[in-house]
Amino acid sequence: MNIIRNPERSEWAKIVERPHLDTTELNETVAAVLADVKRRGDDAVKGYELKFDHVDLPTLEVSEKEMEEAEKLVSADLKAAIQLAHYNIKTFHEAQHFKPKKVETQPGVVCWQKSVAIQKVGLYIPGGTAPLFSTVLMLATPAKIAGCEEIVLCTPPGRNGKVNPAILVAARVAGVSKIFKAGGVQAIGAMAYGTESIPKVYKIFGPGNQYVMAAKQQVSLHAVAIDMPAGPSEVCVIADEQANVEFVAADLLSQAEHGVDSQVMLITTSEQLILDVQAEVNRQLDMLPRKEIAQKALENSRMVLVKDKQEAIDLSNAYAPEHLIIQTHDYEKLAAKVINAGSVFMGAYACESAGDYASGTNHTLPTHGYATTYSGVNLDSYCRKVTFQHLTEDGIRSIGHAVELMAEAEQLEAHKNAMTIRINSIK
Repeated sequence: MNIIRNPERSEWAKIVERPHLDTTELNETVAAVLADVKRRGDDAVKGYELKFDHVDLPTLEVSEKEMEEAEKLVSADLKAAIQLAHYNIKTFHEAQHFKPKKVETQPGVVCWQKSVAIQKVGLYIPGGTAPLFSTVLMLATPAKIAGCEEIVLCTPPGRNGKVNPAILVAARVAGVSKIFKAGGVQAIGAMAYGTESIPKVYKIFGPGNQYVMAAKQQVSLHAVAIDMPAGPSEVCVIADEQANVEFVAADLLSQAEHGVDSQVMLITTSEQLILDVQAEVNRQLDMLPRKEIAQKALENSRMVLVKDKQEAIDLSNAYAPEHLIIQTHDYEKLAAKVINAGSVFMGAYACESAGDYASGTNHTLPTHGYATTYSGVNLDSYCRKVTFQHLTEDGIRSIGHAVELMAEAEQLEAHKNAMTIRINSIK
């Protein structure tokens, strides 16, 4: 990790930069695959599954027989863990239900909102080096609570043509409607446009590699909504001289092992902590099965020494991390000053892994600085707010003339007339 000591604020823009990739060629490849899926449907999806995932699929949908087989392949202990996580995620997201309230803005003018579930949602679950069955729980559970009528899941199959059994078990627990063997760009295209097998959805959720992210952004321009723009995963740890060095190093590495393009950052007021964490990171790194991935991510990562905790929180807010861990003795005071972060973990024992799996909060979060403008996935992500208004004769008397004047000033005579004829009808 790169060590930066007491940087001037003018240098912060450089410090908070994420790794840059030239995506010109990538975007052209993605656009070509999307166009092919739109044109050829299932045949295109199957062709790309053979090309990229090296599996020849006679059908795309996961069968009931495969679901039952998966139940037998997942251990009782793992099933219990999935059930526990699902319960906590469900409990947390059920508390987010919208409570409508009617408001009389003027005599005879009443306005209100109603929360309506998005009817059809698509969930993308990566396979690859880490089959993220936890993400199934994070995405499908709030969709079910919201009342989405159709919850479609796409995930790449293994070389044996089957989906990871833990993904299937989690999907059943969380209430997924249909599951399809499709990964990468072709899965995003299938859910965006619809194929003979895979239904078109109205909004797509879920993480993925740079190709998946590019595909989501491209289809969002004209075909379907997406949860959020996203980049590689990241964590920022703010720690003081009292922080547990082993905990800090473990938290940094838990994020670094996600992928070679991940990034981690330590911000601290203690020079000694930097030296101790650096040594501990190297010690723990040697024990990791995904050592090479984590090591590559650490090359993009930084340890920053700052003069005080106010500067630490200011730098973190400038970075706007996906995950923020505050391991200081006054973590509550610092947490109150957080403006930009996807999810905040407070105190020595709140490791990011808790939120990734089982505390109940959602782990689908804005990355790449998007925490300045986007929330993580929550119950509202699966809903729309429809507004209503009701006017009586008193309402026309209250606001009618103002509407006439404003419409006339904007030279929209038909707008004015719609109100004028109502005013005249009640005189």
